[in-house]
Amino acid sequence: MSYSDSDSSSYGGDYKNFKQISRERLLYEMLRSAKTGTSKSTWKVLIMDKLTVKIMSHSCKMADITQEGVSLVEDIHRRRQPLPSMEAIYFIQPTKENVIMFLSDMSGRSPLYKKAFVFFSSPISRELVTHIKKDSTVLPRIGALREMNLEYFAIDSQGFVTDDERALEELFGDEENSRRGDACLNVMASRIATVFASLREFPLVRYRAAKSLDTMTMTTFSDLIPTKLAAGVWNCLMKYKQSIENFPQTETCDLLILDRSVDQVAPIIHEWTYDAICRDLLNMEGNKYVHEVPSKTGGPPEKKEVLLEEHDPLWLELRHAHIADASERLHEKMTSFISKNKAAQIQHSARDGGELSTKDLQKMVQALPQYSDQIDKLSLHVEIAGKINKIIRELRLRELGQLEQDLVFGDAGLKDVVKFFTTNEDVTRENKLRLLMILAAIYPEKFQGEKGQNIMKLARLQSDDITAVNNMRLLGGASDIKKSSTGAFSLKFDINKKKRAVRKDRTGEEQTWQLSRFYPMIEELIEKLGKKELPKDDYPCMNEPSPTVHAKNQSAAISQPPVAHSMRSRRTPTWARPRNSDDGYSRCCCCSSLHRPIGFIICRFIISCTVDLFLLILLPVW
Repeated sequence: MSYSDSDSSSYGGDYKNFKQISRERLLYEMLRSAKTGTSKSTWKVLIMDKLTVKIMSHSCKMADITQEGVSLVEDIHRRRQPLPSMEAIYFIQPTKENVIMFLSDMSGRSPLYKKAFVFFSSPISRELVTHIKKDSTVLPRIGALREMNLEYFAIDSQGFVTDDERALEELFGDEENSRRGDACLNVMASRIATVFASLREFPLVRYRAAKSLDTMTMTTFSDLIPTKLAAGVWNCLMKYKQSIENFPQTETCDLLILDRSVDQVAPIIHEWTYDAICRDLLNMEGNKYVHEVPSKTGGPPEKKEVLLEEHDPLWLELRHAHIADASERLHEKMTSFISKNKAAQIQHSARDGGELSTKDLQKMVQALPQYSDQIDKLSLHVEIAGKINKIIRELRLRELGQLEQDLVFGDAGLKDVVKFFTTNEDVTRENKLRLLMILAAIYPEKFQGEKGQNIMKLARLQSDDITAVNNMRLLGGASDIKKSSTGAFSLKFDINKKKRAVRKDRTGEEQTWQLSRFYPMIEELIEKLGKKELPKDDYPCMNEPSPTVHAKNQSAAISQPPVAHSMRSRRTPTWARPRNSDDGYSRCCCCSSLHRPIGFIICRFIISCTVDLFLLILLPVW
């Protein structure tokens, strides 16, 4: 998620990305503020619950926390040793359970800590505030009682999640009992709103409207999920306008809320960018990648853990590039590095059988420190790319990926999937499941009754996988099923069955790499939102823009902002015949230069993220 440095933003100064803002709020606005005033203690205890520990760990390192005067981190729900000479900082959710634990710590004649600075992750209810005020022994020991309004996980500089792991089940699992769904939406809305509290942005809240098939069809709870979430976020934002200092009073950006049914295919289909395919094929735990390095003692190879994060400039450069593009760039970088670095040249010649002279060794030692650091970073990604390309060849993923994209663009159908299964019996369980889930999202009616059972038998799916395919069919396919069963009588003159497409080829762009045809639906919606072409009937606004915003829109009409582009390398096909590249991918003859991804930016501000089931896109108001 990127942070706006536009004039409308309430934050000033240098550009800061979303993760930096979250980090600075936690370290400076919360931890450092406990050092001021009457506080004289050098070291403090930081007490958190399970959720706030995750919030803190996603934005800050232990060294950052220690530097701000925290010597001990504790769990509020565990038994703790009394430290009456130390002050404590509580960063907790505003729940009744947490408040009771806090009062238990600080009440009576022998409190656990000398003084408490309490920071709540989201707004606290009046009832709980009243409950705290009732305890006369606790009040004098409270150094601060504030709402941080920061209840999300900043996963990188451009994204966050809200930790609603059971959202799919709670929102779509039980239509008859909507209490769990409403509770889930309330939590989600509150946490999403805290993102705007951190960014000091006030959005125009837009959402995907519920669509009834006809006047006789009742709108279900799942149909209203974007509407309810938008209303929940809007209610929280209206409270922020009154309670948060320097919170914008007029709209500064657009917020678009969608549910997963707008694009069921995107999370399932094989993604061919470097970042996505690393997570797909390398069994990574989060951002952690484990690889083998030569032992310094001459023994067997040792395992080494590395984090593929934004501190790695190569990862930052290549993560959104097509894997074939990334492989070529890495090859060029390695070739260039060897040609320019003396130590690398000497080592390379030694591998070819040449003897090293004393002068060569001296040059190698002089170049070694810089050489070692650079070669480690470069060789890591060369190894990763090589490993990925090997797995792609072994699993024949190009053929599978081509079929997936042909299904999405309407160039293949059920018969092609059946043929693929019969001719490729060694397809992995996961790839069979992904292919059938894509098919179920496009052709939900084909998975009803005996026909659906036969498809499952052909793929030899396990019971859990069958449930997943059926859930995919029900998630977005119910409307299509109803339409086909309740549609009016019509004569059919076209005897050739047309395959169904859920994507259209982009016009005016060239396909640089094979299997780069697919694009997520959210990309198209972003472009329409940026061009102000998003239909208001389908995507209504929770709040009408302020008059000042209309004025900005009119003045901005003279100079239109550039169109939003994805950071991913994707191109629409051309008629040029592809030629084979060294890594087995095809590249169009008409494209002589490598495609470099264009920044995912509209003018100076865009935020994009996936929050569990929901995609949120923010654009500047012009």
